[in-house]
Amino acid sequence: MSISATQVRELRDRTGAGMMECKKALEVANGDIELAIDNMRKQGQAKADKKSSRTAAEGLVVALVSKDSHFAVMVEINSETDFVSRDASFVAFCQKVAEQALQHRTADITALLSAPYGDGHTVEEARKILVAKIGENIVVRRVIILSADNGIVASYIHGGRIGVLVALQGGQVDLAKDIAMHIAASNPTVIHSSDYPQDLLAKEREIYAAGLQDSGKPAAMIDKIVEGKLNKFLEQVTLIGQPFVKDPDTSVGALLDKSNAKVTAFLRYQVGEGIEKESVDFAQEVMAQVRGGA
Repeated sequence: MSISATQVRELRDRTGAGMMECKKALEVANGDIELAIDNMRKQGQAKADKKSSRTAAEGLVVALVSKDSHFAVMVEINSETDFVSRDASFVAFCQKVAEQALQHRTADITALLSAPYGDGHTVEEARKILVAKIGENIVVRRVIILSADNGIVASYIHGGRIGVLVALQGGQVDLAKDIAMHIAASNPTVIHSSDYPQDLLAKEREIYAAGLQDSGKPAAMIDKIVEGKLNKFLEQVTLIGQPFVKDPDTSVGALLDKSNAKVTAFLRYQVGEGIEKESVDFAQEVMAQVRGGA
Protein backbone atom coordinates (compact mmCIF):
# COMPACT_ATOMS: atom_id res chain seq x y z
CA MET A 1 0.00 0.00 0.00
CA SER A 2 0.98 3.65 -0.43
CA ILE A 3 2.49 5.34 2.62
CA SER A 4 1.85 9.08 2.89
CA ALA A 5 4.35 11.70 3.97
CA THR A 6 2.00 12.60 6.84
CA GLN A 7 2.18 9.06 8.22
CA VAL A 8 5.97 9.03 7.97
CA ARG A 9 6.18 12.40 9.72
CA GLU A 10 3.89 11.27 12.54
CA LEU A 11 5.89 8.09 13.10
CA ARG A 12 9.13 10.05 13.03
CA ASP A 13 7.79 12.55 15.58
CA ARG A 14 6.72 9.72 17.90
CA THR A 15 9.86 7.58 17.64
CA GLY A 16 12.68 9.94 16.68
CA ALA A 17 13.80 7.47 14.02
CA GLY A 18 14.98 8.42 10.53
CA MET A 19 12.53 9.02 7.70
CA MET A 20 13.56 5.98 5.64
CA GLU A 21 13.37 3.73 8.70
CA CYS A 22 9.88 5.06 9.46
CA LYS A 23 8.73 4.56 5.87
CA LYS A 24 10.02 0.98 5.85
CA ALA A 25 8.37 0.23 9.20
CA LEU A 26 5.03 1.57 7.96
CA GLU A 27 5.28 -0.51 4.79
CA VAL A 28 5.90 -3.66 6.83
CA ALA A 29 2.95 -2.79 9.11
CA ASN A 30 0.67 -1.94 6.15
CA GLY A 31 0.30 1.62 7.34
CA ASP A 32 -0.63 0.73 10.96
CA ILE A 33 1.32 3.28 13.01
CA GLU A 34 0.81 1.52 16.36
CA LEU A 35 2.02 -1.79 14.92
CA ALA A 36 4.98 -0.01 13.30
CA ILE A 37 5.93 1.48 16.68
CA ASP A 38 5.70 -1.93 18.39
CA ASN A 39 7.88 -3.50 15.69
CA MET A 40 10.44 -0.70 15.92
CA ARG A 41 10.60 -1.04 19.71
CA LYS A 42 11.21 -4.79 19.38
CA GLN A 43 13.95 -4.16 16.83
CA GLY A 44 15.44 -1.49 19.06
CA GLN A 45 15.44 -3.92 22.01
CA ALA A 46 17.26 -6.52 19.92
CA LYS A 47 19.83 -4.01 18.68
CA ALA A 48 20.39 -2.61 22.17
CA ASP A 49 20.84 -6.10 23.66
CA LYS A 50 23.34 -6.98 20.92
CA LYS A 51 25.42 -3.86 21.63
CA SER A 52 25.20 -4.00 25.43
CA SER A 53 28.52 -5.86 25.80
CA ARG A 54 30.51 -3.23 23.90
CA THR A 55 32.67 -0.88 25.97
CA ALA A 56 31.30 2.64 26.32
CA ALA A 57 33.95 4.93 27.84
CA GLU A 58 33.23 8.24 26.12
CA GLY A 59 30.15 10.38 26.71
CA LEU A 60 29.01 13.32 28.79
CA VAL A 61 28.69 14.50 32.37
CA VAL A 62 25.64 16.69 33.07
CA ALA A 63 24.91 18.55 36.31
CA LEU A 64 21.74 20.39 37.30
CA VAL A 65 21.05 22.53 40.37
CA SER A 66 17.61 23.24 41.87
CA LYS A 67 16.24 26.78 41.66
CA ASP A 68 16.87 27.38 45.37
CA SER A 69 20.49 26.14 45.04
CA HIS A 70 19.95 23.67 47.88
CA PHE A 71 20.03 20.49 45.80
CA ALA A 72 21.89 19.21 42.74
CA VAL A 73 22.34 16.07 40.67
CA MET A 74 25.09 14.90 38.36
CA VAL A 75 24.94 12.06 35.85
CA GLU A 76 27.47 10.37 33.60
CA ILE A 77 26.15 8.78 30.42
CA ASN A 78 28.57 6.91 28.20
CA SER A 79 28.83 6.26 24.48
CA GLU A 80 31.40 4.23 22.57
CA THR A 81 32.92 7.17 20.68
CA ASP A 82 33.57 10.84 21.25
CA PHE A 83 31.81 11.53 17.95
CA VAL A 84 28.51 10.23 19.31
CA SER A 85 28.97 12.17 22.57
CA ARG A 86 28.58 15.34 20.47
CA ASP A 87 25.50 14.07 18.60
CA ALA A 88 22.45 16.29 19.20
CA SER A 89 20.19 13.31 20.02
CA PHE A 90 22.69 11.97 22.55
CA VAL A 91 23.17 15.40 24.16
CA ALA A 92 19.38 15.89 24.41
CA PHE A 93 19.02 12.43 25.99
CA CYS A 94 21.69 13.21 28.61
CA GLN A 95 20.03 16.51 29.49
CA LYS A 96 16.60 14.93 29.86
CA VAL A 97 17.92 12.08 32.01
CA ALA A 98 19.56 14.65 34.30
CA GLU A 99 16.26 16.54 34.49
CA GLN A 100 14.49 13.35 35.57
CA ALA A 101 17.15 12.70 38.21
CA LEU A 102 16.66 16.23 39.57
CA GLN A 103 12.88 15.97 39.48
CA HIS A 104 12.78 12.61 41.25
CA ARG A 105 15.76 13.38 43.48
CA THR A 106 17.26 9.97 42.94
CA ALA A 107 20.81 8.67 43.00
CA ASP A 108 19.65 5.13 42.24
CA ILE A 109 20.36 3.98 38.67
CA THR A 110 17.54 1.41 38.68
CA ALA A 111 15.01 4.00 39.82
CA LEU A 112 16.29 6.50 37.27
CA LEU A 113 16.05 4.01 34.40
CA SER A 114 12.46 3.29 35.44
CA ALA A 115 11.52 6.99 35.57
CA PRO A 116 9.22 8.39 32.87
CA TYR A 117 11.11 9.91 29.95
CA GLY A 118 8.19 11.11 27.83
CA ASP A 119 6.11 9.85 24.90
CA GLY A 120 5.05 6.90 27.03
CA HIS A 121 8.62 5.66 27.46
CA THR A 122 10.79 5.11 30.50
CA VAL A 123 14.40 6.32 30.53
CA GLU A 124 15.55 2.76 29.83
CA GLU A 125 13.20 2.41 26.86
CA ALA A 126 14.36 5.75 25.50
CA ARG A 127 17.96 4.61 25.89
CA LYS A 128 17.32 1.48 23.84
CA ILE A 129 15.57 3.49 21.13
CA LEU A 130 18.60 5.80 20.99
CA VAL A 131 20.97 2.81 20.77
CA ALA A 132 19.02 1.54 17.76
CA LYS A 133 19.04 4.98 16.15
CA ILE A 134 22.70 5.86 16.75
CA GLY A 135 24.19 2.38 16.42
CA GLU A 136 26.39 2.49 19.52
CA ASN A 137 26.08 1.15 23.03
CA ILE A 138 24.86 3.83 25.44
CA VAL A 139 25.10 3.39 29.22
CA VAL A 140 23.57 5.48 32.00
CA ARG A 141 26.57 4.75 34.17
CA ARG A 142 26.13 6.70 37.41
CA VAL A 143 24.10 9.40 39.11
CA ILE A 144 24.79 11.23 42.34
CA ILE A 145 23.05 13.87 44.43
CA LEU A 146 24.31 16.58 46.76
CA SER A 147 22.19 18.68 49.07
CA ALA A 148 22.82 21.56 51.46
CA ASP A 149 19.72 22.52 53.44
CA ASN A 150 21.64 25.15 55.43
CA GLY A 151 23.92 26.26 52.60
CA ILE A 152 24.18 26.35 48.83
CA VAL A 153 25.15 23.91 46.11
CA ALA A 154 26.80 24.89 42.83
CA SER A 155 28.05 23.00 39.81
CA TYR A 156 30.68 23.34 37.10
CA ILE A 157 31.01 21.39 33.87
CA HIS A 158 34.18 21.51 31.80
CA GLY A 159 33.66 20.57 28.17
CA GLY A 160 31.06 17.98 29.12
CA ARG A 161 33.85 15.68 30.30
CA ILE A 162 34.48 16.85 33.88
CA GLY A 163 31.69 17.73 36.28
CA VAL A 164 31.77 19.00 39.86
CA LEU A 165 29.18 19.60 42.56
CA VAL A 166 30.18 21.52 45.66
CA ALA A 167 28.25 22.35 48.86
CA LEU A 168 29.13 25.54 50.68
CA GLN A 169 28.16 26.85 54.09
CA GLY A 170 28.32 30.64 54.07
CA GLY A 171 29.46 32.63 51.06
CA GLN A 172 27.60 33.22 47.80
CA VAL A 173 26.74 31.18 44.71
CA ASP A 174 29.53 32.85 42.71
CA LEU A 175 32.10 31.71 45.26
CA ALA A 176 30.69 28.16 45.19
CA LYS A 177 30.93 28.15 41.39
CA ASP A 178 34.55 29.34 41.57
CA ILE A 179 35.37 26.55 44.03
CA ALA A 180 33.67 24.01 41.76
CA MET A 181 35.74 25.25 38.80
CA HIS A 182 38.90 24.97 40.91
CA ILE A 183 38.04 21.37 41.85
CA ALA A 184 37.51 20.51 38.18
CA ALA A 185 40.97 21.87 37.33
CA SER A 186 43.00 20.76 40.36
CA ASN A 187 41.27 17.49 41.33
CA PRO A 188 41.78 17.52 45.12
CA THR A 189 41.31 14.24 46.96
CA VAL A 190 39.79 15.54 50.21
CA ILE A 191 38.73 18.86 51.77
CA HIS A 192 41.02 18.89 54.84
CA SER A 193 44.28 17.11 55.62
CA SER A 194 42.50 15.33 58.49
CA ASP A 195 40.19 13.74 55.90
CA TYR A 196 43.05 11.99 54.10
CA PRO A 197 43.15 8.23 54.84
CA GLN A 198 45.77 7.55 57.51
CA ASP A 199 46.88 4.26 55.95
CA LEU A 200 47.69 5.99 52.67
CA LEU A 201 49.48 8.78 54.53
CA ALA A 202 51.57 6.17 56.37
CA LYS A 203 52.59 4.68 53.01
CA GLU A 204 53.68 8.10 51.77
CA ARG A 205 55.72 8.62 54.93
CA GLU A 206 57.35 5.20 54.45
CA ILE A 207 58.26 5.98 50.83
CA TYR A 208 59.80 9.35 51.72
CA ALA A 209 61.77 7.85 54.62
CA ALA A 210 63.07 4.98 52.46
CA GLY A 211 64.38 7.45 49.91
CA LEU A 212 66.47 9.20 52.57
CA GLN A 213 67.92 6.15 54.36
CA ASP A 214 71.20 6.27 52.42
CA SER A 215 71.53 10.05 52.58
CA GLY A 216 73.86 9.97 55.62
CA LYS A 217 71.67 12.52 57.41
CA PRO A 218 70.88 12.13 61.13
CA ALA A 219 67.58 10.38 61.98
CA ALA A 220 66.15 13.54 63.51
CA MET A 221 66.87 15.50 60.32
CA ILE A 222 65.36 12.74 58.18
CA ASP A 223 62.18 12.83 60.28
CA LYS A 224 61.98 16.60 59.82
CA ILE A 225 62.48 16.34 56.05
CA VAL A 226 59.85 13.59 55.80
CA GLU A 227 57.32 15.68 57.72
CA GLY A 228 58.03 18.63 55.43
CA LYS A 229 57.44 16.45 52.37
CA LEU A 230 54.21 15.12 53.86
CA ASN A 231 52.96 18.63 54.55
CA LYS A 232 53.73 19.59 50.95
CA PHE A 233 51.97 16.48 49.71
CA LEU A 234 48.87 17.27 51.77
CA GLU A 235 48.79 20.81 50.39
CA GLN A 236 48.66 19.34 46.91
CA VAL A 237 45.86 16.83 47.53
CA THR A 238 43.63 18.77 49.97
CA LEU A 239 41.20 21.36 48.68
CA ILE A 240 41.88 24.05 51.24
CA GLY A 241 45.65 23.66 50.90
CA GLN A 242 45.76 24.08 47.12
CA PRO A 243 46.59 27.41 45.45
CA PHE A 244 43.35 28.85 44.05
CA VAL A 245 43.36 28.30 40.31
CA LYS A 246 42.32 31.90 39.54
CA ASP A 247 44.83 33.39 41.98
CA PRO A 248 47.76 31.05 42.74
CA ASP A 249 49.05 33.45 45.41
CA THR A 250 45.97 32.66 47.51
CA SER A 251 45.08 29.25 48.89
CA VAL A 252 41.53 27.97 48.62
CA GLY A 253 41.43 27.92 52.42
CA ALA A 254 42.32 31.62 52.59
CA LEU A 255 39.73 32.43 49.92
CA LEU A 256 37.03 30.67 51.93
CA ASP A 257 38.11 32.33 55.19
CA LYS A 258 37.84 35.73 53.52
CA SER A 259 34.14 35.07 52.85
CA ASN A 260 33.57 33.29 56.17
CA ALA A 261 32.61 30.19 54.22
CA LYS A 262 33.51 26.51 54.26
CA VAL A 263 33.13 23.61 51.88
CA THR A 264 31.09 20.82 53.44
CA ALA A 265 31.25 18.37 50.52
CA PHE A 266 32.25 18.04 46.89
CA LEU A 267 31.81 15.44 44.16
CA ARG A 268 33.80 15.18 40.93
CA TYR A 269 33.08 13.06 37.86
CA GLN A 270 35.30 12.59 34.83
CA VAL A 271 34.00 10.79 31.77
CA GLY A 272 35.25 7.23 31.54
CA GLU A 273 37.31 7.22 34.74
CA GLY A 274 37.75 3.68 36.00
CA ILE A 275 36.62 2.09 32.73
CA GLU A 276 39.17 -0.13 31.05
CA LYS A 277 39.12 0.88 27.40
CA GLU A 278 39.49 -1.68 24.66
CA SER A 279 42.49 -1.37 22.38
CA VAL A 280 41.18 -1.34 18.85
CA ASP A 281 43.29 -1.72 15.71
CA PHE A 282 41.12 0.20 13.27
CA ALA A 283 43.26 -0.79 10.26
CA GLN A 284 42.70 -4.48 11.00
CA GLU A 285 39.01 -3.85 11.67
CA VAL A 286 38.57 -2.18 8.28
CA MET A 287 40.49 -4.95 6.51
CA ALA A 288 38.33 -7.58 8.19
CA GLN A 289 35.21 -5.80 6.96
CA VAL A 290 36.66 -5.55 3.45
CA ARG A 291 37.50 -9.26 3.40
CA GLY A 292 34.07 -10.11 4.80
CA GLY A 293 32.37 -8.15 2.04
CA ALA A 294 34.55 -9.57 -0.69
